[in-house]
Parts: sequence; structure tokens; C-alpha cells
Amino acid sequence: MGQTITAGSLKNDIKALARAISLVENEADNYQQLLQSIQPNTGTKVIGITGPPGAGKSTLVDALLDKLVTNGKKVAVLCVDPSSPFNLGAVLGDRIRMSDWYTHPNVFIRSLASRGAMGGLHPKIIEITDIVLAADFDYIMIETVGVGQSEIEIAGLADVTVVVVVPEAGDEIQTMKAGLMEIANVFAVNKGDRPGADKFIKNLRLMLAPAFTKTQVPVEVVKTIAHEKQGIDELLKAIDQYVQANHFNDKKAWLLTEKAYQLILKQRMSDIDKQTLKNNVTQALQSHTTFNLYNFVHQLNQQL
Repeated sequence: MGQTITAGSLKNDIKALARAISLVENEADNYQQLLQSIQPNTGTKVIGITGPPGAGKSTLVDALLDKLVTNGKKVAVLCVDPSSPFNLGAVLGDRIRMSDWYTHPNVFIRSLASRGAMGGLHPKIIEITDIVLAADFDYIMIETVGVGQSEIEIAGLADVTVVVVVPEAGDEIQTMKAGLMEIANVFAVNKGDRPGADKFIKNLRLMLAPAFTKTQVPVEVVKTIAHEKQGIDELLKAIDQYVQANHFNDKKAWLLTEKAYQLILKQRMSDIDKQTLKNNVTQALQSHTTFNLYNFVHQLNQQL
């Protein structure tokens, strides 16, 4: 499969793109050669959509899709779904909300299992995003699992990070404690027709104001009602403005540095097989009345 897919074929062949993602996911033969041959499209905007569970991320992505496609844009959506910790399979229920787009010629949707990875993302999300960047899309949207504080990884992958919250997110202090304040480039306060939405937005803006200097792009707070497709124009405008203002800055080098670090880390860990590790843990549990995780890891490190 790896020999039949070329970097050039990704631009105009959706089937080749889908196969290339599977090639990378499964680490099939020659997938590294494919990655080394691709040239990402620098004009594509990568949007990260994150936030706590139940905030309406999938509905918001659906509304953004509708607006972008109506404007003649080509859009790819990577949806990272929760995984079972036992078989690493994905729960794909949220994808029902985007079922209207699966056969649209200007839309590519791929669901990915998080496979237990922290950060709300897929363990090969960097490589998969670069594969999609090599195709001919105007926008790539990456929707994370929605696990809360640990999904800060999205900030190192996307050009702009949209954090979706709801008026019932709790008081302002609790919102800050959610761990999402530092990574948000744009806040989408979804379900803005609910009681207390305007007060929540006002307090959120007041809270953000002291955190930024004149040289930084302020964090926009946009009220949306995703299921009625309200506020989507304003949200898209805020996204585009942020990307344009931050296209050339030192952040790009830091993001690429973080990506390089993660790729090197995964390659160094490539000889650690999780199934083999599980077998070793099972054997240790059966042979000892007490199991000390740190002694187990120390002994395993000495063997490697």
C-alpha cells in the first residue's frame, strides 16, 4: 500500500488520502518514506476545537463546516474520539452530527481513536495532520476528545485554538482552573441562549483583559448558538483574524520544535510494545503478592 501512494496523489485523490492516514496509523511499510516526501500546504489553516465534555464541540464543527463549504472552501475534519482502555477502539457517537457531510466533495472527515493518549489527541496526530496538510484543503479542523485539563497538546498543533465553553461552566475561578485559559486564542461561548450567558461572557472578557500586553493579539470571546448556526460568522472572523496576525512570529519555531521533540520521543520509544508490557505486568502480578510499579519500571529500564 505504501508504494502506491505518492505525495502528489494526496492532492486530488480522497481515497489515496484515506489510505495514507491508515498507513501512518498502522505504521505500515514505507510510511516513513511517505512522510519524508510530502510538502505541507502552508496556506491551509489548522483550527483546533477543544473544551470540556458537553460543550457542543461537534455541533459547532458542523456549523463551521456549513459556513465554510457554503463559501466555497474545502475542509478536512479530524475527529479524535474517546477510546476504550482495554481494546483501544473508538466511540464514534458524536460523528452522527456530521453525517450530512461524509459524501460532500469538498469535505473530508476522519474519525481517530485517542488510543489512550493524553492530551485529547491521537498518538500520531502530528503525522496525520501533516498528511492532510499535503492535500488540497483550505481549512483543517481538529476536534479533540474533550477531557478537560490534559488536552493542552492541541495548542502545539493548531494555528489557532478555539476553546468551547458553556454558560454553566461554573464561576470564573473554576473556568480558569479548567486548564484551558492559557491555550485559548478564541473562546466560543456556546449555547448562548441559555440564562446567564451574557453575564458569563462579560466576566470572561474582564478576566482575560489584564493577561495581555499591547503587543499580543487579544483573546476574542464569541457567543454562539451552534444548533441554530448563530454567531458562526463572528467566530470564523475571529479565527481568520488571529491566524493572519500570528502568521509570522517566533511561535512557529517553537511549535515545530515541540513537534520534533514529540516525534523523536516516539521513535525512541518505538521498541516498547504495549502488549508485551502488559504481559510483563500480568506476570509480575501473578508472581508477587505485592506489586510496586516503580520497582517494575526500574527493573525494566535496566533490561532495555
